[in-house]
Amino acid sequence: MKCFVVFVALIACCVGGAIPKDNSHYVEGESQYIWMTNDDGESVLVDLWEKLGVFMPGSGADNQYLLFTRENPTEYQLLVHGDVASVQNSNLDASKNTKFIVHGWGNSKNSRCQAVLRDAFLAAEDCNVIVVDWSKTAAGRYVRAVAGVPSAGVYLGEFLEWFVDAGFADWSQIHLVGYSLGAHLVGTAGRRVGGRPARVTGLDAAGPLWRFNPAALNKESGRYVEAIHTDGGLQGMLKPIAHADFYPNGGISYQPGCDSSACSHLRSYEFFALSLREDRFVGSRCNGLISAVRQRCSGEPLNMGNNDMNKFGTGLYSLSISEEELSALD
Repeated sequence: MKCFVVFVALIACCVGGAIPKDNSHYVEGESQYIWMTNDDGESVLVDLWEKLGVFMPGSGADNQYLLFTRENPTEYQLLVHGDVASVQNSNLDASKNTKFIVHGWGNSKNSRCQAVLRDAFLAAEDCNVIVVDWSKTAAGRYVRAVAGVPSAGVYLGEFLEWFVDAGFADWSQIHLVGYSLGAHLVGTAGRRVGGRPARVTGLDAAGPLWRFNPAALNKESGRYVEAIHTDGGLQGMLKPIAHADFYPNGGISYQPGCDSSACSHLRSYEFFALSLREDRFVGSRCNGLISAVRQRCSGEPLNMGNNDMNKFGTGLYSLSISEEELSALD
């Protein structure tokens, strides 16, 4: 048995050594292996053909809902589904807009993306920010986390329905934002409640195993669904999936200041956070996906991201964002 374990480990080591870490080998829907990024920023080799076996997907029942406001910008208050008192005794203000932030694979409530987006929302607007921690389902093997997205999304949808029915928000006040796998989770949640959330934003929605996945984010998930692509065709999806799809710097690797797919993937939430702090990223409408990737677009303008709850637009959009502009997040 020990010999077998060592043999399997050696095979994994050899395979990992043969797979280029820039994912230049990767072909969506065909490749077995891809390097993906965990919460520590480390590259992890993922076997996309791996069978779940004993690794059963987690349950959305483990979701946690953590409230932040300008009164408690860094210390969360736990909101419990079905427990009205947990909300009434919190700093939540039902007259204000509510933003839900959902992390990706291997992330948690302590992930950088959560903090960056939370701080940007609170800087831009006096609002309620609810961080959805689905880390118990998102942890471990990527294939397992993918399988857990539908359950986590349905549970978030049920929380939203209860939250609105209890009078803590109106659908016109709700904005769902998901990064990577979290983009598909908010997509599922939005469809669970009939597409009633005012806005749903997918930040480089995860690509591997999502090409034909019925649980993927789509325009049925909200009144206005927006997708921002930054590592299209690798860790993120390249094809348009929303009412409006933005392709900053072509929507693919490598993004400015990046030398890896992992860095390009996280640029999505950094760009979105910047758009909240200063609404100045204007895309030009494209004739199609090839034009968007090549940045050869000159159609009508539409601002990417931002905090406008009444926003609407359709089509594919291209724009340029420089590495220097990211300094505003420091």
